[in-house]
Amino acid sequence: MRLACLLLSVSCVYAQAPPNPQELAAKQREYTRAHYTKYDFHIPMRDGVKLFTSVYAPKDSVHKYPLLLERTPYSIGPYGINNYPDNLGPGELFTKEGFIFVEQDVRGRYLSEGMFVDMPAPKTHFSGPKDTDETTDTYDTIDWLVKNVANNNGRVGMWGVSYNGFYAAYGLMKSHPALKAVSPQAPMGDVGNGDDSYHNGAFFLAANFGFYTGFPPRGPEPSRPIRRIPFDYGTPDEYDFYLRMGPLSESNEKYLQHKNPYWDDNLKHWTYDEFWQTRAHAQFMKNTTPAVMFVGGWFDAEDISGPQKLFRAVKAGGPKAPDTLVIGPWRHGGWRRGADDTLGNLHFDSKTGDFFREQIELPFFLQNLKEKGDGLQANKDSKIPEAYLFETGTNQWLRFDTWPPKEATEKSLYLDANGKLVWQTPKVTGTDEYVSDPAKPVPVLGEPGPGMPGDYMTYDQRFAASRPDVLVYETDPLEQDVTLVGPVTPSLQVSTSGTDSDFIVKLIDVYPNDYPDPTPNPKGVHMPGYQQMVRGEPFRGKFRNSMSKPEPFVPNEQAKIEYVMPDICHTFRPGHRIMVQIQSSWFPLIDRNPQQFLSIPEAKASDFRKATERIFRGGENGSKIKVLTLSESPAASSIADH
Repeated sequence: MRLACLLLSVSCVYAQAPPNPQELAAKQREYTRAHYTKYDFHIPMRDGVKLFTSVYAPKDSVHKYPLLLERTPYSIGPYGINNYPDNLGPGELFTKEGFIFVEQDVRGRYLSEGMFVDMPAPKTHFSGPKDTDETTDTYDTIDWLVKNVANNNGRVGMWGVSYNGFYAAYGLMKSHPALKAVSPQAPMGDVGNGDDSYHNGAFFLAANFGFYTGFPPRGPEPSRPIRRIPFDYGTPDEYDFYLRMGPLSESNEKYLQHKNPYWDDNLKHWTYDEFWQTRAHAQFMKNTTPAVMFVGGWFDAEDISGPQKLFRAVKAGGPKAPDTLVIGPWRHGGWRRGADDTLGNLHFDSKTGDFFREQIELPFFLQNLKEKGDGLQANKDSKIPEAYLFETGTNQWLRFDTWPPKEATEKSLYLDANGKLVWQTPKVTGTDEYVSDPAKPVPVLGEPGPGMPGDYMTYDQRFAASRPDVLVYETDPLEQDVTLVGPVTPSLQVSTSGTDSDFIVKLIDVYPNDYPDPTPNPKGVHMPGYQQMVRGEPFRGKFRNSMSKPEPFVPNEQAKIEYVMPDICHTFRPGHRIMVQIQSSWFPLIDRNPQQFLSIPEAKASDFRKATERIFRGGENGSKIKVLTLSESPAASSIADH
């Protein structure tokens, strides 16, 4: 009888429906309203411009609390003194812990005065005491908050994701002395090379068209958000949409009509010119004083390079406080909500999002703003790690004293005959070739769908491997773990029958044929033989010698292309294979190359031509992929309890 009652009670627990999202949000909002009081301020900057700012202060007036600031171009709504969000700051854990949360519309956006500049460049010289940029707006905001908000403890933190992370990074430049901790998460570190707009000269078409059709300029006066109708592609197949749109030169005529100057700026500046160079944040990361925690995702489709570039810049610039890089198995901003135990068809064996929020993010701010706990340290006697990363393949969190690890060994994977990928330099030289046709570009997906899904890096690459315009090289099945860490550097010897061409390199983990399908498997995914992209990046060939001064290829003449792809921390398991795919289009993730030397944003439909691409392999000057490998005993401490 007891057993029957126990089974009945257990079945009742599992039969309960999951919480209603609306009811859960209402309860969270009720808690926020019960424990915080909202205040709205127009904070004056040194030039007299006032920035609209909402402050949510704990109703507890006995204790003093740190300030946690987020600055955004995306609106700090809900507006109105009686309207509250569900949670404050980074989320529920922070809301319940207790901070003074501050949200601010940046200059020229929504209810803030002034003129907005998209991706503003920090100034190196100021014309006078009233001259401003985002570093001064950040400083003036913090100065006002510390002096005017009651019950603050004199310590300030900043955080933000994506564009908000870009603004958080301004806090690291000429920092206010009260600023003690900054966490730029997926920040746009270098929009002109590696983040949202251009990657090694190739324009990220789908992402930018999708963004700027929904991010128009504001009028001259402060105003609340206007409800806008999302852009209608007219089809779920964006590959087809962008092909029919034609060359970039027709995007304004057909759709944007020159009504968005931010889109026009992207097309105008197709080289890495002064416009982009001055907006790259790395050069300003010198002698930083706050503790900093850069956060990113291995599968971030938008700003995968930003956290890594800025982390390295802070490290090289002589920081006065710890500088840590945190990367998990996430899409863009995926760590903010949800368990994150899966992404696309990939499973990570643990709730990585929960782990980050509970064991990494909150402890970082508690240690630096409240002087509580051990922060990112394994214990009070250990060092703060330089990197705290999720190793894909083995699916475990690792702390590293240095990143990339000092113990890592430089090796190369060489392209060989018959589609082989080997660790030794092939003695026999040769070439492999394919025809690249801009009218039939290699798709980013093997099925109709968005132009750049947020999880596109997790998609099975078998569809591409079967195309005649994609070269494939792979190792034999591995006999033991192979762990690759840090940057991946393709070093290609190529030629083209045109005067310009793109070369995309993808590093892929090929699963063994006995790899199990997921259980349950509602999508009918077949994981045996799955080709998981570990890293992939394009390179526009005209920039092989300079990102700011393009040069044409001499048709059919051998040339070298070498570039650095973002970091990885991945273990290829026994029985798996390492694969490299090489192609010359990746559509509509990047724009199509006419394969002629010209300004692509001005190219006409008649300018696009087929080209024969050759990859040279073997011998001392053969094509290879440079990597860093770790032995079986990495200099890291694994977190056993996920």
